Amino acid sequence: MNVLRAERIKLFSTRAPWWCGALSVLAPIGFTALFFLLAGPEITATVGNTQLATGNGRTVALVLAVLAATSDANWGTLRLTFQAVPTRVPALLAKGAVVFVVCAVLGLLAGVGSWGVATLVSPDADLSLHSGADWRVVLGQTVTFALTGLLGVGVGLLLRSTALALALVLVWTQLVEGLVLLIPDVGPAVYPWLPFFAAGQFAGGDFTRTALHVTPAFGPWGYLGYFGGICVAFFIAGVLSADRRDA
Repeated sequence: MNVLRAERIKLFSTRAPWWCGALSVLAPIGFTALFFLLAGPEITATVGNTQLATGNGRTVALVLAVLAATSDANWGTLRLTFQAVPTRVPALLAKGAVVFVVCAVLGLLAGVGSWGVATLVSPDADLSLHSGADWRVVLGQTVTFALTGLLGVGVGLLLRSTALALALVLVWTQLVEGLVLLIPDVGPAVYPWLPFFAAGQFAGGDFTRTALHVTPAFGPWGYLGYFGGICVAFFIAGVLSADRRDA
């Protein structure tokens, strides 16, 4: 418990995590409000459409996780933590646990907040959560944000450099996953296997599939397992790598 408390204090001891946390929630909510305010009659108001911007919130949560993992290496506080515990692995696991919980809370706020503001902006639209799929789309942001946090910690621990890790995750989320689809023949076959497409298929509605004419490889729960496996694998690899490096 002391290690968890220490990691929580370290995470919120600087302004960057606070800003990232706020942006990961407020940006999707703000975009959703504008979308439903400005959407014309040709756009159907659905529960899935309330989550159109949560992918951007996940990206900011990913940045928060990378900063949490790399700030220790840059400022030397990780070695101080290691001096307080018998082995390095518990400290790294505690860091992942704290980031996991924080990102889960951010995902819950972003998902429910986006849906809530849409219902306020468009009171005449039927945005009630009628089915299990509707609940999954909204509350599923909690799971995908949390797993994204583990992914960010893993990447940060593997690379250790804040600039390099941030460049990698931002280029991947903002460029690579979008540009892959433009590759003739190869793009539509590869795109369903990309990690953040998988996250969107679990908690992002059906807009990704219909708008891009991509055939999913799994159902929503299969994609959750696929995305979760990637995130956990990166986290474990980062923990093992950092443990060996700092031994």
